[in-house]
Amino acid sequence: MALTTDEESKVRQIITAFENGKRLADLPDVEGTNPFDLLCEVLDTDGESKKAALATLLPYVEDTCMYGIEYDTTVSSPDVTRIGNMALHKSLPIQSRMKGCLLSDDGTVNEYLNPSDWTGQTRDGSRGQVMVELPMYYRKFETEGNKRRVKLSEYPLPGYHQVKKKYVSAYEATVQRSTTMLCSVANEGADYRGGGNNADWDSTYRTLLGRPATSISRTNFRTYARKRKSSSKEWNCMTYDMQKDLYWLFVVEYATLNSQKAFNAQKDSNGYAQGGLGDGVTTVDWTKWSNFNGNNPFVPCGYTDTLGNGTGVVEFSMPTEYDATIKKLNVPRYRGIENPFGHIWQWTDGINVQIEAGDGLSKVFVSDNPEKFNDSNYDGYSHVGNEARTEGYVKSVIFGEGGEIMPDVVGGGSTTYFCDYHYTNIPSATTLRGVLFGGSANSGALAGFAYAYSFDAPSYTAAYFGSRLCFLPQSA
Repeated sequence: MALTTDEESKVRQIITAFENGKRLADLPDVEGTNPFDLLCEVLDTDGESKKAALATLLPYVEDTCMYGIEYDTTVSSPDVTRIGNMALHKSLPIQSRMKGCLLSDDGTVNEYLNPSDWTGQTRDGSRGQVMVELPMYYRKFETEGNKRRVKLSEYPLPGYHQVKKKYVSAYEATVQRSTTMLCSVANEGADYRGGGNNADWDSTYRTLLGRPATSISRTNFRTYARKRKSSSKEWNCMTYDMQKDLYWLFVVEYATLNSQKAFNAQKDSNGYAQGGLGDGVTTVDWTKWSNFNGNNPFVPCGYTDTLGNGTGVVEFSMPTEYDATIKKLNVPRYRGIENPFGHIWQWTDGINVQIEAGDGLSKVFVSDNPEKFNDSNYDGYSHVGNEARTEGYVKSVIFGEGGEIMPDVVGGGSTTYFCDYHYTNIPSATTLRGVLFGGSANSGALAGFAYAYSFDAPSYTAAYFGSRLCFLPQSA
């Protein structure tokens, strides 16, 4: 049974609308039916002849509903090729729906923040956690020979998987000390003291008031996050899945694997985003930082809030106690998310690496199910590939069907391939390791979204190890 004249007419009507630059959500109903529901109804039908007829239309439907990137693993340039509907690379319908909000402990959005500037709204925790909402969308990762593709769509195209709506903290997380709950707030009160919670520094240049919390293990970050809602696993510390989501959203938007590419606020001549997020908070001297405040965080949470839901950098000057010659840094923000890399490392949950001794393997296990998150085994996790066994700049990531960003081959450089570093070591006996991402304030060119560090057990703490806060709705 072939497509009826009416069915083919309806499909072509929708495709014609795409050609004219419209989105499905903008189209008027066709005979009282939502156009996307109608398209799904027509596409999801029995009959080999009809399927064959639709097969000729599907690539065109994908090209009009999808935008993404393609790169060649043999090419050293970190710049990638935009694919799909070029108009969507200008409007960025998925990234543009990322927005700041105040989220209650039960997952209710109390208030969406001013898209242009958040500083006029309450961000101290009294009206909820300061989070960025990531919309639900659909995604597909493809490998064809040396080519790898990342495809995004607002619609459930064949072969695409749903990425559920979720929330990530706008800021590097701190802790409410009186309750030991993980928080995302701009609050300089003593109850939200960051770093290692040293009260003696409160009235000094070393103050940790208003800074993110560190010197906490991944185990405790998870525990502190889940205190926000009892009998629920919806609140979590930063997850590997979230890190992966943000990285590929960035890559598709900026068409580069290099997150430290110089920031450029202007669109290019085609109307596409260009550049990257710049160096970030990555260029301080380790010894000076250590003498200054013991390698604790120093950028206040909410420092870039004048940028609202936007992307950009805000200059930060280190105190003279760090160096009499004023050291200036550019604090980055991506779509409302402050310091997505650099400043302090981020513990991530939902990823455990089994690093075998000797000539064994470093097996990467991941899970997007918070019920399975743990620090002692791989139950309920999927083995997605093997991590590189040596340190070095990332040349290749596991990728696969899930778009894994763990490095599997090193040998790149600071301006080639992924432009980020990979750090690990081989133990004397098989060991479970956690993974931190992003780099710290002294990482320099090594830092970035894809800088992975699998050196430590999840119980390890450091003054420059932090995390973020995530909310993963069960019903999303």
